[in-house]
Amino acid sequence: MGKTAKWSTIYLTLVFVVLYAPILYLVYYSFNSGGAMYGFESFTLEWYQEVFQDTRLLIILLNTIIIALLSAAIATIIGVAGALAINNVRQRRIRSTLLTLNNVMIVSPDVIIGASFLILFTAIGMQLGFASVLVSHIAFSIPIVVLMVLPKLQEMSPTLIDAARDLGASQWDVLTRVVIPYITPGIMAGFFMALTYSLDDFAVTFFVTGAGFSTLSVEIYSMARRGISLTINALSTLIFLVTLALVVGYYAISTRAPKPVRWEVSSK
Repeated sequence: MGKTAKWSTIYLTLVFVVLYAPILYLVYYSFNSGGAMYGFESFTLEWYQEVFQDTRLLIILLNTIIIALLSAAIATIIGVAGALAINNVRQRRIRSTLLTLNNVMIVSPDVIIGASFLILFTAIGMQLGFASVLVSHIAFSIPIVVLMVLPKLQEMSPTLIDAARDLGASQWDVLTRVVIPYITPGIMAGFFMALTYSLDDFAVTFFVTGAGFSTLSVEIYSMARRGISLTINALSTLIFLVTLALVVGYYAISTRAPKPVRWEVSSK
């Protein structure tokens, strides 16, 4: 057991080094006054100042956040409705077909999805920009929400619904007071997964974005093509720190949440 634990520790250490070494390298050179990713000269905050002074970059960051929040919210609403509809289908063959169609968007390459949306928007004469990016992000986020919510629906006991109906609850009351509260963890997981995918997406957005509108991933790609700029390092460092703070905050809140009280009956 001791030897196995030792090799497991070494393996996990290597995995974390591979994952975090490039990020730490990027963060380190974001403070380099030399303006290059080699030969650290001296500490400076010049590149961070450039990030906050670049109005266009801040607008693009705001666009990215708005797109992510809107697409995640709309996709969550549609995805929950879709999961409820699939869960209510009684015929196994039809349910399997619906799940297969739902999973097509997940397993399909982003390049294919982006090109398909580009052809669609061009065919219907839709101008590429905010609306096209939003629709695309909603579309590829819906299957993610369905996959997050459906397992919670399937593990819910039918007796909960039967008991609510026996007590005189209407269909709407059953949905809002029994089903939705029960699957709330799945809904929240689907929302945050959709939010993450939207913030992180590049391939689909690259196809459907138009002149005058861009997201952060596309802008960073464009900046990198023009040459190495430590402004990218500074911006990426800020995003990484904000993400890290959110994860740590969520972990702190979840660990400090009050635990349910367990009642024990002692027999005498």
